[in-house]
Order: sequence, then structure tokens, then C-alpha cells
Amino acid sequence: STSLDPADFSSLHEAMADALTPEAPLRSYYRHRKDQEDGGYLAHLVKTCQDVLATVPAYASIGPHLLDLERYYADLQVHKHVRREERVDRLQGWFEANRNGLPDLRWYEFSASAGSTLGIFALVASSFDPSFSPAEALSIRRAYFPWVQGLHILMDYLVDQEEDLVGGDLNFCSYYENDATLVARLTHFLEEADQAVSSLPHHRFHRLVCHGLVGLYLADRKVSGQVRVRRLAARMIREGGGTVLFFFLFCWLFRRIKRRK
Repeated sequence: STSLDPADFSSLHEAMADALTPEAPLRSYYRHRKDQEDGGYLAHLVKTCQDVLATVPAYASIGPHLLDLERYYADLQVHKHVRREERVDRLQGWFEANRNGLPDLRWYEFSASAGSTLGIFALVASSFDPSFSPAEALSIRRAYFPWVQGLHILMDYLVDQEEDLVGGDLNFCSYYENDATLVARLTHFLEEADQAVSSLPHHRFHRLVCHGLVGLYLADRKVSGQVRVRRLAARMIREGGGTVLFFFLFCWLFRRIKRRK
């Protein structure tokens, strides 16, 4: 969207909250913009998600956490997609209003953690098990937010630094005071994510998600075109260990073979 109207983004993201709430009525999600007709696409998407979640055996265990994570995500989109001179002040104020109960995070790390939907996907996937409990749902929510989700988005911003600089876009990795701190904090997120998922059901799968996304992003072809990021990637691979190295090599080789076809 090219809109910079917070009210527009807020109403648009009501669709996400409604999609995660099976009994929610549909709303006019485009009410703050001129173009309000999409052929019924968004309403159909919301209704499809609702119909699926209505069949989930353990929805009662995940519902509150889905909406909490959605609220973080939607608020981030609202605060991030405003006039450039307003972004940082809005994001910092939002962080201050939500920092109680959070681990030791910086405002841009909190924003990064809010910008991923991995926790929502993990909760929904787990809730198809009828025995999935509220305690397990809480454990997934706490593992994924902030650690796994923060790792996800910080890695995404790491490889997009040059692109965002040229485009004038907000990049959370640019706020670290130096490269050593950036690598140290990314490594910290990986270590905390590792520890947090270690007690989850199917913990090996969740650990593969953590290490896999690091290797996946470091193998992105955008990394090879940025000397500084390439140097940072090498340090991250060393810090991440064998599983990160495996995923990096696999993804790098896969993309190389794919380009040849």
C-alpha cells in the first residue's frame, strides 16, 4: 500500500484479527481509502481462515495468544507506515507503552519481534492436536515472541540493509551502534530462541526453524553483493554452529543449481 494514513492501516489490519476469530463478523476493511472494491478477495480470505479455525480442536488454548501476537503485528504496521519523520518517535513510544514484562530489548528489537507471524503459524499448527494444552500454548507464545520472531525479522533486515538504505526504508539493524554489537545481539537472539524452544513439544522441529531461517537468510543472493553484510554473514555462520552452516550450504547450493536451469 502507498497509504500513510494510520487509520487506513488500522482498519485494514482488522481483517487479520477477524481472520483469527471464528465468530467475528466481517467489517469494511477499506473504509478509510478511496479504492474499496477488491472483488470480495479480502472478505473471502478472512472467512476461509475463520472456517478453518472453527474446526481446530484446541482453539480455546490458542485464541488469546493469536490475538495478542496479531495486535503486536498490526500496531507495528500502523506505526511503521506513516510519514518518515514520525516513524521512530511512534515506534519508541509504542515500545515504552509495552515494555513491562518483556526481557531486556531495545525498541527496534521489540519492533522486529512484532513484525513476524511465525508464532501465529506455530500455534495454529499445534492446535490441530486435541491434547494441546493452554500451558503448551503459552510456552510457544513465550518462545516465539520475542526470540524466534525477533531473530526472523532481524535476519531479514540484515540482508536488506543496502536495499533499504537506497529506498529510504526503515531498517532495524541500522540502529545498532556497530557491527560487533549487531552480531552479538543476533547471536543472543539465536541462543535465547534455542533455549526457549528446547522445552516445547516437537522441540527439534522448532530448533530447525531457528537455525534454518538463519542459514536461509545468510544464503540469500543479496548478501553476496554487500561486502559488509557478507563479512557479517561469515561471523554469524561461525557463531551459529553446524546446523546453521548446513542450512546455509544447502540453500546456497540449491539457489546456485536453480539459477543454472
